Amino acid sequence: MGLVFFIINQKNEMTDLICKNLSMTFSNPQTGLQVEALKDINFTLKKGELLSVLGPSGCGKTTLLNMIAGFLNPSHGEMSLNNLPIDGPSVERGMVFQQGALFEWLTVSKNVDFGLRMKKTSEHESQALVEKWLDIVGLQGFGDTPTYQLSGGMQQRVALARCLVNDPDVILMDEPLGALDALTREKMQSLILELWKETGKTILIITHSVEEALLLGERLFVMAPRPGRIHKEYMLPFAERGLMTPLRDIKQGADFAEVREEILSMIWDMEEEIMGGA
Repeated sequence: MGLVFFIINQKNEMTDLICKNLSMTFSNPQTGLQVEALKDINFTLKKGELLSVLGPSGCGKTTLLNMIAGFLNPSHGEMSLNNLPIDGPSVERGMVFQQGALFEWLTVSKNVDFGLRMKKTSEHESQALVEKWLDIVGLQGFGDTPTYQLSGGMQQRVALARCLVNDPDVILMDEPLGALDALTREKMQSLILELWKETGKTILIITHSVEEALLLGERLFVMAPRPGRIHKEYMLPFAERGLMTPLRDIKQGADFAEVREEILSMIWDMEEEIMGGA
């Protein structure tokens, strides 16, 4: 049975996410050693685009996401959203973490409305929004359930609802499905695609899985390490296709396999270079 979506009011503001000449260097105050994590990252993510970022360990994927989230300030360069500089966390940028980062002792509803309570949204409005988003992510009837009683996949649905209930312009996802079993992961991939299409949200997702990056990115950045930089960009049809076609069927297609093998070889060569230079 398909998901039933509600009509959602979209913001009319220009919501491009712009990153210019981003670089990040970490320093060890004890040894004085410096590590250049990212160098000269440039891209514009337009409203409603779905971008996946992939690369070998140490290429700075999570560092990039944390800078866009406002958790880290870049050493050089600038970022903006809605024509305003990004200089800290904001409700305009919602975050979904790998483990959900939920308050497991609270009920599902209390987790989802946490941000609304921080904004002092009225109880009536909060309740309506929470019920709406629980319906959208397939958690009808679970509002009063303690979060610790849910499976990993259901907890990630709670994390998605908690992010979306605050109506962010950009959704940032850091390995959100990495801890799930294969079947649950595929279901959640389909849910993310449906949410993307129905809400028109801009989404940036970090993943270690080549298959997932191909399925969940109409744009895909392959990053190279030392220092982290955008090595190659792909424009892909698989996310749009996944709205109408089972993901398993897409993964069996010849065009999907060709791009997957190309990227796997690319990342393998990077890993070999890292090991050879270690």
